[in-house]
Amino acid sequence: MSQLPIDSVLDNVISALGHNAQVILKAPPGAGKSTRLPLVLLEKNVVKGRIILLEPRRLAARNIARFLAKQRGESVGETVGLRVRGETRVSDKTRIEIVTEGVLTRMIQSDPELQGVDLVIFDEFHERNLHADLAFALSLDVQAGLRDDLTLLIMSATLDDGALSELLPTAEVLTSEGRSFPVEARYQSVPRQYGYESVVASAIAALLDKEEGSALVFLPGVREIQRTAEALRDKVAANVLICPLFGQLSPKEQQDAIAPAPQNRRKVVLATNIAETSLTIEGIRLVVDSGLERVARFNRKTSITKLETLQIAKSSAIQRMGRAGRLSEGICLRLYGEDTYQRMQTVPEPEMVSSDLTQLVLEVIQWGCSPEDLQWLDAPPTAHWQQALMLLRQLGLVDERGGLSATGKQLNELGVEARLGAMLLTAKRLDKRCLSTACWLAAWAEEPLRGKADCDLRLQLMQVASRKGSHSQRAQQLADRIGCRLTTEIDGDLLPLLAASAWPDRIAKSRGNNGRFLLSNGHGAQIDTDHPLSAEDALIAVDLMSVAQGDSRIFTACRADFAILQTQLPSLFSEQEWVDWDEKKGRLVAETQLRCGDIVVSRKPITQISDQMRTQAVLQQIKRKGLASLSLNAKAESLLNRARCANVWALGLPLPSLDEQDLLEALDDWLLPFLGDVTSLGGLKTVDIYRALEAWFGWDATKELNRLLPETYEVPTGSSYKIRYQSDAKPALAVKMQEMYGQAQSPSIADGKVTLVVELLSPAQRPLQITQDLAGFWRGAYKDVQKEMKGRYPKRNWDLAD
Repeated sequence: MSQLPIDSVLDNVISALGHNAQVILKAPPGAGKSTRLPLVLLEKNVVKGRIILLEPRRLAARNIARFLAKQRGESVGETVGLRVRGETRVSDKTRIEIVTEGVLTRMIQSDPELQGVDLVIFDEFHERNLHADLAFALSLDVQAGLRDDLTLLIMSATLDDGALSELLPTAEVLTSEGRSFPVEARYQSVPRQYGYESVVASAIAALLDKEEGSALVFLPGVREIQRTAEALRDKVAANVLICPLFGQLSPKEQQDAIAPAPQNRRKVVLATNIAETSLTIEGIRLVVDSGLERVARFNRKTSITKLETLQIAKSSAIQRMGRAGRLSEGICLRLYGEDTYQRMQTVPEPEMVSSDLTQLVLEVIQWGCSPEDLQWLDAPPTAHWQQALMLLRQLGLVDERGGLSATGKQLNELGVEARLGAMLLTAKRLDKRCLSTACWLAAWAEEPLRGKADCDLRLQLMQVASRKGSHSQRAQQLADRIGCRLTTEIDGDLLPLLAASAWPDRIAKSRGNNGRFLLSNGHGAQIDTDHPLSAEDALIAVDLMSVAQGDSRIFTACRADFAILQTQLPSLFSEQEWVDWDEKKGRLVAETQLRCGDIVVSRKPITQISDQMRTQAVLQQIKRKGLASLSLNAKAESLLNRARCANVWALGLPLPSLDEQDLLEALDDWLLPFLGDVTSLGGLKTVDIYRALEAWFGWDATKELNRLLPETYEVPTGSSYKIRYQSDAKPALAVKMQEMYGQAQSPSIADGKVTLVVELLSPAQRPLQITQDLAGFWRGAYKDVQKEMKGRYPKRNWDLAD
């Protein structure tokens, strides 16, 4: 067996696992941590029970399972098993299980003691996958409360071992240096503009002309891969194979991309960041790095995920470069400047702070604790948590007390995410005839059709139901779990009810023109105007994406009827009194509205208008006109501004989210109790906004805010000057320079956590120096300023010693 870098630390790893329940292993790509270490642990009987190896990507999981099994001369499912979404290959002989896609979380939920498991390995942990973060937090909880004999091994190439060591202070940290084949970094800036893919293709072709070996090209997404492949075909020799590699390809297509090139052939693998880690692509000597990746970022305001093309982190650039040095000296052509590389953030942002947390919140509730009870590398953001909780209540999976509902308790048996589980359980309750359609819908939703698929959901389901493949395998698996017979018939009449039960926040009502719709979550969406669905009065927008500006774009939808939805799914509708000032008509309008979220389905006028309704009308006007209609005085403005800074600077105060939209949405909580008998906008002048904000924050929090971020700062002369606060910059203090004599160091606030920017002024109030390092100014630039001031103001004393 050939030597791998990991071999030099295997004895240390085995020793650490023998006496420490938490071990951290840092090893670069190609070291063998995924392909050598698990088998060695098994062969040397380091643990008696099973080993779980968690991989963040299905492609990597399948390939590692196949490789490990082959090393033992076996098939997957014998000693080495595999569990990924839609595929389970394990047996009584299985000692190592490669798992992914939340599988470990479901294993822990089903068996909190993880009976028979002695070691859990978290591979490629630097990717900070949401599933991995959750499984890690649950595993730590299991270890602390139920299984002190359970061992955790955290492995990665670019670990933030400082943060991990802080979370796991007793963990043993080991490092493998990896292969030493040098890789030459070259830089060639390629601006992202029209014709980008053609320029990239030319850069790849030029590199292939001059250098030997196959190439791995990192591109941000499928669209760029397809366009680059098209542009490359006319630029490379006939013996060069062009192989796309991304997550939506079939397992066979993915396997073809990573297989060795045939004899006398070369390969150009065009890949997303799926190829950064865990995958070994044979024969790669050249890497071309676009420096970009496509990331799904959850927009809390719209409850919709948006794909954004972002610059990668420096750790990812290092990972990509390392792919060229596995077998020999290599070359990495970076399609950006060296200055760009130096400015990259060190590590990528964890999914925890930018993803939809619905499934994570459900899992934590099912585990029976609050987020504060678990150990996280990055705690779930409070606002995202609360939004996910609201959706889970809407889906009927969580009750008003925040615990699992009767429906929610049934979900774990299905092995699907929250929305689809709610839909499948609704199907069982509504009409068993639609269970087969529900299974097809769930299988489609886990892997929606892309490209030129018709926008009509019914037609897409008919398409996936008519052919064999991953969709049919998954649909059959779900049908077996819920006990129904899977047919290829799609029930178009019941489909809207199924869709609405999974996506109640995406029920949509036509705005009357150009395919524009209002979603029940209050945001706009648009479908292509030339599609028949654009003329419908109501839709369920099951697949949509935020865009840079304007309404979200609907990719897939189905027709709906509000009358049928209300009859079959009454919990999605509510009646409420609504009152507002109609500026066009110049009068107060009050009515009882039947609503589906933010959609008004029908109206009935109210003739008797109370003072309470008039006050509600004032709140509606404020929400429409914005905070400017409140006319905050200087005291209230200062409190609000400093509170926003405290949030941005993470000072640990228990303050709510305070951007304008959040304040407007919470008017009933903080402003309404102080409105009294105010029944018009003019009456707002009598409202003490400062007291309203102070009460909302809480007296103790406000007192601490005033202490940490005071309105003024006392300078050495005894005078107090206002501190200028702004949340996107450090606070500033403008003061005459002579009044700072005696202040040796830069002034600070918030118990020394925040340094003030000092604007030193002349006697004429003109800036002489702006500094965050007052001590450095006194030692250096002050002498030149002193000389100039003595010339301008000779009668004043400019000697620092005085």
